[in-house]
Amino acid sequence: MLYISLILGFLFPGSMAMGDGLPEYRLKAAFIFNFIAYTQWPNDLGDEVALCIVGKHGFGDEIDSLNGRQVNQRSIVLAFKKYFDDLQQCEVIYVANDAMQYLPEILKSVENEHTLTIADTENAIERGIMLNMLLDDNRVIFEANQKVARDAGLLLNAKLLRLAAKVHQ
Repeated sequence: MLYISLILGFLFPGSMAMGDGLPEYRLKAAFIFNFIAYTQWPNDLGDEVALCIVGKHGFGDEIDSLNGRQVNQRSIVLAFKKYFDDLQQCEVIYVANDAMQYLPEILKSVENEHTLTIADTENAIERGIMLNMLLDDNRVIFEANQKVARDAGLLLNAKLLRLAAKVHQ
């Protein structure tokens, strides 16, 4: 039931306000799940999607709920990394606020990979992140950088892009 609520909440973002009793990072975890669901990779990922969390995040146990979840017939495998770890096996990287100082190194380490990058830091889109979550009037919204995603060989679904507060071409 929670899964259906999160999907419906994502498709109807007005219901994703924190005032509705959903904590910020529970919403952000749901967004990450849906970002994965609505992204197309150019090659078969196999049975698993590696979601790597880089830096000290604010998710608490919320992010753990994604570990093992099925998305598009694949199982999400959660890994916690440091910015200097090998990130090439990660299909999805969430860069926490404290790791943004290392963003150039993180992006360089996966520049020849098909890696979806996600953050929740002001101006992250302009710095090369593909999907960035922000708070706006007590709601979680997101921006998309379609050009950066396309350059990495990723296709962000049109449904996802329609829900973005801003799409950078």
